[in-house]
Amino acid sequence: MRIDSYSFGVMKIQGTNYKADVIILGDKIISNWWRRNGHSLAIEDLGDVIDYKPHVLVVGRGAYGMMDVPASTKEKLQAEGIELIAEKTGTACDTFNEHSEGGRKTAGAFHLTC
Repeated sequence: MRIDSYSFGVMKIQGTNYKADVIILGDKIISNWWRRNGHSLAIEDLGDVIDYKPHVLVVGRGAYGMMDVPASTKEKLQAEGIELIAEKTGTACDTFNEHSEGGRKTAGAFHLTC
């Protein structure tokens, strides 16, 4: 899976525009991804990711990096053997593509706005 482009509020993946937060798991896209605490990423928001068992999870924290990744979420991902990379969404898209195209089992969770 490849992210074609990102701009505030819109991500283009494999030629399709998404206008709500998304999770990418291999060839599967979960659109309209919603977190229980909005701008805080809880481990409960990542059930599908944990079930997928990626080597790396790339998190797009929003255009301005407003979505927080609490220490408890980081610790749980580490305990599951999942490397976490959390960046502003624009940078995270490039990072996701690099890891995905590099052959690593990669998941992505992207906040598309703030």
